[in-house]
Amino acid sequence: MLAVILVALVFDYTNGFHDAANAIATSVSTRALSPRTGLIMAALGNFAGAHLGGQVAKTVGSGIIHPPSGMSGLGIVFAGVVGAIVWNLITWYFGIPSSSSHALVGGLVGASLGAMLFGVDDATVLWGGIVEKVVIPMVASPLVGFTLGGVAMIAIMWIFRKGNPRKLNKGFRYAQTASAAAMSVGHGMQDAAKTMGIVVLALYAGGYQDNTSHIPEWVFWTSSTMLALGTYSGGWRIIRTLGRKVIDLDPPQGFAAETVASGVLFTTSWLGVPISTTHTITSAIMGVGATKRLSAVRWSVAGNILVAWVLTFPAAGAIAVLAYAISRWMF
Repeated sequence: MLAVILVALVFDYTNGFHDAANAIATSVSTRALSPRTGLIMAALGNFAGAHLGGQVAKTVGSGIIHPPSGMSGLGIVFAGVVGAIVWNLITWYFGIPSSSSHALVGGLVGASLGAMLFGVDDATVLWGGIVEKVVIPMVASPLVGFTLGGVAMIAIMWIFRKGNPRKLNKGFRYAQTASAAAMSVGHGMQDAAKTMGIVVLALYAGGYQDNTSHIPEWVFWTSSTMLALGTYSGGWRIIRTLGRKVIDLDPPQGFAAETVASGVLFTTSWLGVPISTTHTITSAIMGVGATKRLSAVRWSVAGNILVAWVLTFPAAGAIAVLAYAISRWMF
């Protein structure tokens, strides 16, 4: 049990430094925030947002897999989280913004399928819940982010069409402080909640509680703390990709992208739908940039992100199968 909880918290930490870019990349690239100030804000926002993400935690804990009780169930959760951690580290090393959320789901599914291959017949994958709560939002959230990012940017350009560019940039740099803070809270609501769901799933599989809907208070605090620490450590490779390589952002564009992305995160967290913060902010950035001109978006970089988006689920799942095969003797 302790090993599973520890590996879940390690995932939480890697999630923090892998996805730190989601909250602050645009604000850092437009110089609205210094990198260190941005990371402190992101860490605090993640910590606060974690306590508001209970609905997402319940979805992760009960809507993706149903592990058997006992040691075999703990082994599935352990291998699933290992699969997500390894994929996070691979994509972080290459500076590719991928989804920690989809890596986690893919890892859990892969570990469950691996357990079935090794004769654990009562391991169950809840395919209906995955389609409804993961696959549909996985496709819809980037489309929504891209569309709303474009709409928001067009609205800003029309409203401030007669404004002084220098004064507008200065004003939007201040506004980005608020939008980046909202993005940080939304990230905490989504991503810390996923670790909480994993810990609750482990407690259920280990027989320490009889359902997956109750989240102990200590789980809130440990998950939010680890995510905040990981965020503060920073994911500079991915911050550079989101902040500069996709498009060169100015303060109004950064504000539009962050406002749209945080709105999507708040809404889906309230509905209990786990989505990718990475894909949401990336698609919003591309939608904002496309209003300037289509060539302003570096589509080759966007293509690499898309490839990682497609590969994340099966790659994390395959790694989890291997992790289960190696670690099942422990459980």
